[in-house]
This record gives sequence, C-alpha cells and structure tokens, in this order.
Amino acid sequence: MSLLLGSIPSPSKSYLDLGVIELRAYGLMIALGVVAAVWFSQKRWKAYGEDPENISAIALWAVPAGLIGSRIYHVATDWKSYQGRWEDAIKIWEGGLGIPGGLAAGVIVGVVIARRQNISVQKVLDAVIPSLPLAQAIGRWGNWFNQELFGRPTDLPWAVEIGPAHRPEKYLDINTFHPTFLYESLWNLALVWILVTVDRKEYLKPGHLIGLWIFGYGLGRLWIEALRIDQASLILGIRVNIWISAIAIIAGAIVWVKGRKPIHESI
Repeated sequence: MSLLLGSIPSPSKSYLDLGVIELRAYGLMIALGVVAAVWFSQKRWKAYGEDPENISAIALWAVPAGLIGSRIYHVATDWKSYQGRWEDAIKIWEGGLGIPGGLAAGVIVGVVIARRQNISVQKVLDAVIPSLPLAQAIGRWGNWFNQELFGRPTDLPWAVEIGPAHRPEKYLDINTFHPTFLYESLWNLALVWILVTVDRKEYLKPGHLIGLWIFGYGLGRLWIEALRIDQASLILGIRVNIWISAIAIIAGAIVWVKGRKPIHESI
C-alpha cells in the first residue's frame, strides 16, 4: 500500500535570476549558514563575558579554510568523477562540499588563530561548537535546490520529488526519494539544542563539548549516509563517509566521556 499522500517538490531552478547575475542557491544557503554561525557564536561569546569581535577575527580565517577543506575532501573522495575535467574541481558553486573536511579545517585554523590572539581555546570552542551544526542545518538546503544527494526511493508522505535529469539511471521511472538533506538538517538542529543545553547545565569540563558534537554528527551522518544512492568512493564495499562517521562516533565518544563531570559537580 502506497503511503504517498503528498511529497516535497524540488525547485525547478538551482539559481535565482537577478537579471544582471544568476545567484546560485547552493552558494546562497552556504553563505546564510556561515552568517548564522558567526552571529550565534558572537552571541554566545558575548554571554561568556567576552568581546564578540574575537569571533569575527577567528571567522575571517576559519571560514575560508573550512570552504577550501570541504572542497578538497569532496574532490579527494570522489576523484573518479573529475577525471578528464579537473578544471571543474574549483567550481564550488555547482555543489560538492565534503562537510567532514570543512569542519576539520575550519576548527583547526580557528584554534590556531585563537592561540595567536591569546584567547582561551577551550572557552572559544565551547562557545563556537553549537554554531557549527546550525550552519550545516541551513547549508544542507543547497542540496535541495540542486536536486542532489537524496536517498533511496520511498513513498513516505515527506518524500522529495526529483526530476528525471537528476535521477540515477536505474531509478529513472521513480519520482520520489528520501529527502536526506531534510533529515540531516533536522538532525543538526536537534544537535544544536542538545549542545546548548549541555553547555548551559555545565555537564562537561571546559573544552570537551567538541566531543559530544563530533559524536552526535557522526551518529547522524552514519544512518543518513546509509540511505544515499549517489555515486561514492568505497572501502571494502562500504562508503567512505560511513567509515569516517564510525571513526567520528568513536573519537567523539572518547572525548565526551573523558570530559564528563562527576554527578555532584554538575548538579
């Protein structure tokens, strides 16, 4: 019995025509995510009693590093699709960002800048970390505009409609698929709430909120990645990003558990 009582339509265009220029929706969503993350980080840093301009100084270097890192990760893990057309590797506006690479590069560069400015790394990490899944939650909607990175066919009421030009060859006669962009967006919003709550209640030692974030992101990415049907590099028959997610879960859990305060300290 079909459950398809409705579905999510996909945009007919992946850009906004402004007459003089065409504004790529994918890039716009990434930009909105960055702006939201910087704003939220500044708000949290100010609540810590610190100068919000510290966040601007860090973001000036961390954001470009994150974009470059995410693109390098994407191309490195999907290099076969760029064979014979390596010039397309720099066309970031057409889509194709590897979030694990971007997050890693952005955090590393952010830590370096914080140290150079004599800012407490542990404190700034706790302030900034919840803003990262917020940026991801917004940026993922760029995949919706591009009609890409969707999941297996489904007739669930929230299935996303994908145009024939964007469907894998084996699914040309199927219209609706799992909206993995939506799943990841909602997962990340929930993660923002969890991180903010844990930080506010001081359940973790300073600087260890990053462990809970890495664990939570890896856990969500693991099951969402398993739904996807787009071409991907494999290791032992398993998608590379699933391996990365498993590593993130383990590494994040170690940092998270080590950072837990004794119960009497967090009450």
